[in-house]
Amino acid sequence: MQEFLGLLSGYLSRLTLPGIGLNDVIDILLISFFVYQFIVWVKTTRAYSLLKGIVIVLAFLLLSYILRLNTILWIVRNLANLLIMAVIVIFQPELRKVLESLGKREFISSLLLPFNAGQEVVERFTDKTVAEIVKGCFDMAAVKTGALIVIERDVRLSEYERTGIKLDATVTSQLLINIFEKNTPLHDGAVLVRGNRIVAATCYLPLSDNMELSKQLGTRHRAGIGISEISDSLTIIVSEETGHVSIAREGRLSRCYDAAELKEALVNVQNKKVVDGRKLRDFIMGRGKHAQT
Repeated sequence: MQEFLGLLSGYLSRLTLPGIGLNDVIDILLISFFVYQFIVWVKTTRAYSLLKGIVIVLAFLLLSYILRLNTILWIVRNLANLLIMAVIVIFQPELRKVLESLGKREFISSLLLPFNAGQEVVERFTDKTVAEIVKGCFDMAAVKTGALIVIERDVRLSEYERTGIKLDATVTSQLLINIFEKNTPLHDGAVLVRGNRIVAATCYLPLSDNMELSKQLGTRHRAGIGISEISDSLTIIVSEETGHVSIAREGRLSRCYDAAELKEALVNVQNKKVVDGRKLRDFIMGRGKHAQT
């Protein structure tokens, strides 16, 4: 044991750590910041699902390299440039969104003032918004007024927002009923709700290509299922033919038989929780318990 400790101490004595200067610290901080921003960007866009698929493909290629599957490796080597271009094309909407956000004031202000003072309720929308949506949907269902309402969650739906007419209005049952009233300019298409605001109306959504869906479902239901297949949104569909209220989530359609079921579904995605912003802010600024007393 003494010989082993002697060898270990001799080895450690020969180790030299590189000098760390101010430039190295700045370099590490910048890399950490950009990696963090990349993770946040991936988490809040459709790129998250695509990235998981790319990771699976890379794992398969690593397995092919370990097992010496030369034919697969030869194909990958010859298609490498084409695969890189394909990735750029696939992520083009998300990459464009990132570049656009760099010039916005909100992005700069979020860097300078990342912490809010006091306690804040982190939620996608309030209980009042839940009540207004539920009331509006079942009021429209009673008179068989068709409606398509997309509740945005973590994945941003800006590309579909741009296909409609921007509103930026508070969510109320009266406004929803007025939008989807027959023969009005905004009744055709979907309404996009972000937080407590109706951000756009007459939005065009991708139709689901699931062949297992019932042939009795119309375009409104297929659009609601389609947007739920490519995002984490919750979509509410009011049937114009039957007056039934349904929700589409993760590519599945389910019926809401009463207002309580719809309210429960909305509350489940409300994400209500209380965060004490003062603790983290005081920790960063070096203020402890003595500063609070």
